[in-house]
Amino acid sequence: MNKKKIAILGSTGSIGVSALKVAAAFSSYFEITALSAKGSNVELLNEQIKIFKPGIVAVHDKDALIRLRSMNRTKGVKFFSGFEGQLKLIRECEADILLVALVGGSGLIPTLEAIKCGKNIALANKETLVVAGELVMREAKKKGVKIIPVDSEHSAIFQCLNGEDPAKVRKLILTASGGPFMKHTKQELESITPEQALKHPRWDMGKKVTIDSASLLNKGFEIIEAHHFFGISLDNIEVVIHPQCAVHSMVEFVDGSIMAQLGIADMRLPIQFAFFYPERQGNNIPRLNLARIRTLEFFKPDLNKFPALCYALEAAKAGGILPAVLSGSSEAAVNAFLTGKIKFTAMASFIKKALAAHKNIKAPNLAQLLSAERSAKEFVEKEI
Repeated sequence: MNKKKIAILGSTGSIGVSALKVAAAFSSYFEITALSAKGSNVELLNEQIKIFKPGIVAVHDKDALIRLRSMNRTKGVKFFSGFEGQLKLIRECEADILLVALVGGSGLIPTLEAIKCGKNIALANKETLVVAGELVMREAKKKGVKIIPVDSEHSAIFQCLNGEDPAKVRKLILTASGGPFMKHTKQELESITPEQALKHPRWDMGKKVTIDSASLLNKGFEIIEAHHFFGISLDNIEVVIHPQCAVHSMVEFVDGSIMAQLGIADMRLPIQFAFFYPERQGNNIPRLNLARIRTLEFFKPDLNKFPALCYALEAAKAGGILPAVLSGSSEAAVNAFLTGKIKFTAMASFIKKALAAHKNIKAPNLAQLLSAERSAKEFVEKEI
């Protein structure tokens, strides 16, 4: 049996680590051909190289690459550095599927490069479709490239739609845990610390996604993603709070039937689905015990307490460059909160300011989208 070749961008992040756990559990099915990482955790990357022996490794930070080379003695590995090194990895590596698990705006250009090279993609980077969803999906269609969602919510919808007629879909229903502050008052949110916000009650995620989840901005990103992934009108995509995190998302059809995908809160499940697609495979991951959960609850999100979701919806409906502005401003706001420069509640305020400060451009090209994202990030940093 020929092993499926997998390349991973962002191998030392939470998604990358989970993906390599899946690859290790199915070592007779998968071969890791390439790994890329930012370079902030050289020790972990070194261990990954020793275990999986990829043919190509790219490290964004050049100093980190020097450290990595000094400690790694694995033979037959080609090392690249910098952003161009990452693009070189994409061009040169053999990959039946390339997992994009990069953080923030850094995922867009590598995704487009992978599409250009005709590589199928497992996409775990939200900002790629938030910033340039229309462009990315158009290019993928031109090249005949499959893009398989890895986010648990979009993977759930993808699975519910399998074999169904998209024309018969009435509504997509994205579920949200509500984050750690669902029961907090608006006043209590003023004094939230980064340490508190990083303690997600259900999921183990990277810092950026965890903070976005706590503010519900993450759900705004996911609405935009779902719109581009599945071609569903923004008006027909709904968010509900579901604290148990058993239902990962749902699809309502024109006859009133609602199909849901359920499972435990473990990113290995959607990653495994993407890696094996269109097949399924057994595993040793714990099963969902509905009798133990007993109750499944669903609530409407409180937009008064969590206005970032509201601003994301406004940006999504306006379209043009505003989703890119949303992405850039959120990245700067989250960084400022994590470093203690602003309050938890101020993140949404700065996003709102950035959206208001940018004149929209309809049907933007890639350069305009990248410029808008960068400009929004710089705007928030300057304001702070």
